This record gives sequence, structure tokens and C-alpha cells, in this order.
Amino acid sequence: MSTTETKRAEQVAVELSPLPAVVYEPLVRRALDEDLGRAGDLTTEATVPADLNAEADVVARVAGRVAGLDVAAAAFRLLDPSLVWHPRVADGEDVEAGTVLARVAGKARAILTAERTALNFLGHLSGIATATRDIARAVEEVSPGTRVADTRKTLPGLRALQKYAVRTGGGSNHRFALDDAVLIKDNHIALAGSIGTAVAAARARAGHLVKVEVEVDTLEQLEAALAAGADVVLLDNMDLDTLRLAVELTAGRAVTEASGGITPKTAPAIAATGVDLLSIGWLTHSVRNLDVALDVARPA
Repeated sequence: MSTTETKRAEQVAVELSPLPAVVYEPLVRRALDEDLGRAGDLTTEATVPADLNAEADVVARVAGRVAGLDVAAAAFRLLDPSLVWHPRVADGEDVEAGTVLARVAGKARAILTAERTALNFLGHLSGIATATRDIARAVEEVSPGTRVADTRKTLPGLRALQKYAVRTGGGSNHRFALDDAVLIKDNHIALAGSIGTAVAAARARAGHLVKVEVEVDTLEQLEAALAAGADVVLLDNMDLDTLRLAVELTAGRAVTEASGGITPKTAPAIAATGVDLLSIGWLTHSVRNLDVALDVARPA
């Protein structure tokens, strides 16, 4: 392995399993259909000869962590299977501004028509991966055992891709949907009558492999959740002093998760309280895209 390859391998924060194409291809098809509309790409068909071939580079305009290359490639492949995609980096790599992420070659019309769909996915997922990487690194410096996790606050239809991007950034995934874990929140408690009643009902209904988490706002609620046998306690919007007391009170009897308004500036101090997890909704619902572009290299 060359020095460059070794450096790139060291930059990959996690061992990534690629997403199966069956997960993202339907999303890409719908995005292409949305963009093509009723009459196709009027601009490209009017200005680019049908028989012209070209090559184009997908370039990172700013530094960041890459995620979503296979999804971007699918946009080109689904529009024109004859297009050839040459990746230059891999998901999970950190790149500098100006780095060529991939080259696509083939019919010029197809390249330009698929461009926006490919870049939309790649920029969004890379933005999530980059933000996750940055906050996970900040947490790692003060509390190596604390993990950064996402939430279910994902964009409709994109959850699998967004959670993949969080993993690419070195983060952990919270539950994927309503059916893979129990999370008893304040409204459930209000309607059930008490934390103990809600946990007991969940235990009776859920399978033996399903974890039960309870959201608590106070130390009194935390004591009730622990007494009821919660596997995880979500410490919601607690100040730092209360978080420290909550971790001490829990004493390893349950996994502790801090949540509510966590930012890159506040995350290290929250992690230093000793919580096991920081769950952060904005990683998926309002993260800034990584700026990526497509530059035509030359007619082929």
C-alpha cells in the first residue's frame, strides 16, 4: 500500500458496510423522476448534441468527510447504464477542498441531466457525515467512552441514508423506527398514569430482545425509571450539574443518554458528565450540505 493509500485508510473512522442498492435505488429513481418532470431536460437536449461523449469530475469544493458515493453513482447509472463511474475516494474518507471524488464518463447529455440528483444526495449525506465526525471528535477528546447518536428526526423517506451517513461520520444510530425499541416519553407517561405503569405495560407487550428506554426530566423521574427496570434513561434537557448527579444516581444500572439542544460547543461539557450517549437531532434534520460540484473535464 502506498503512503497516500495508507493515509487514506487511517482517515476512515469506522468499518463501513455499504448500503444495499435495493435501499437507495428507489429513492434515486423518484428523485430523477421528480427532476425530469413531464418533458425531460429541456436545456441539455437543446444545447448538447445527442452523440457527444464527455468526462466530468465530481469535486469537493470544501473540506469534509465523504458519504453517499454509491448513491450518487446510481443517479448516473439509472439514467444511462452505459455511463462509467470511476470513484477516486471511498465513503468515510476525509478530503481537502478541491479533491476529485469521482469521474463519470459517457454520453454528455446523461451526465448533465443526472448531475443535480447525484450532487443533492452526495452533498447532503457528506454534510451529515462531516458534522457527525466533528462533534464525535470533540466528544472523544474529553470522554472517549461517550458516543454520539442520531434520532428519528430524519427527513421523510431518507432515514436509512441519513443514518448511514451518521455511521460514516463515526456516530451511532438510535432506533431506526417505532418497532425496534421502546421509548417511553412524557406523553406516554401522562397517558399511562406513571412511569412504573408504562414500563410494566411495555415489558408485558414487547419481546424479550426489545430494550425499554424512558425519558426523564428530573432526578425523581429518574429514580422511578430505574426502580421500574428501564434499560436506558433519556436525560432530557438537564443542566450539567443535574446530569452529573443523574449519572451518579444511575451508577451503571442503565445506559444514560443526554438529549436536548446539544451543540458542537456544549457537547464536550455534556460528555464530561459521564453519560454514555449524546443524541442529536440536528445531525439529520438541519445539517448543512457539503459543497460538491460537477466539472466537465473534456469531450471524450
